Amino acid sequence: MKRCDWAKGEYNEGYHDNEWGKPQHHDQKLFELLVLEGMQAGLSWVTILKKRKAFCEAFDQFDIDKVAAYDETKQQELLQNEGIIRNRLKIKSAVSNAQCVQKIQQEFGSFDRYLWHFTDGKQIVNAYSAQSEVPTHNELSDLISKDMKKRGFRFVGTTIIYSYLEAVGIINDHMTWCCEYHRCA
Repeated sequence: MKRCDWAKGEYNEGYHDNEWGKPQHHDQKLFELLVLEGMQAGLSWVTILKKRKAFCEAFDQFDIDKVAAYDETKQQELLQNEGIIRNRLKIKSAVSNAQCVQKIQQEFGSFDRYLWHFTDGKQIVNAYSAQSEVPTHNELSDLISKDMKKRGFRFVGTTIIYSYLEAVGIINDHMTWCCEYHRCA
């Protein structure tokens, strides 16, 4: 099977084949990937994938309402958890981002509707044949990043958001020769 060049090794292969680029519409999964993308800032994605199970346990399976209610005691507990990324700002952003997601759910009905409204519910399917062609951001990630920042989200710069849009399948950046290219479209 031919996979995108970055999908090497046990963790990356499984993530690539089973999740990355596949359109996601479940708010809890969308929130999970937003938190993980923020946690990844400055680190490798494989580091996050290796810690993913610990993240799920530590963050109550990314239950938005539970994470939004984390108090200072719970945040301190997370800072002591060796299984996750123990960065105070990233942990605080997960909590405040959950609160922002709750507000979006009230306004749009779901986080899914909010995210997908930027593309009228349609996936953007790019046609790249080399990883070097894939941008680190585009007009869409710039727009969503700006809107999310205005709404109070943190760790949502345009590069993180572009990566996030790829992860949740709003943007399909599988290489045209990749086994997953047509399956995700």
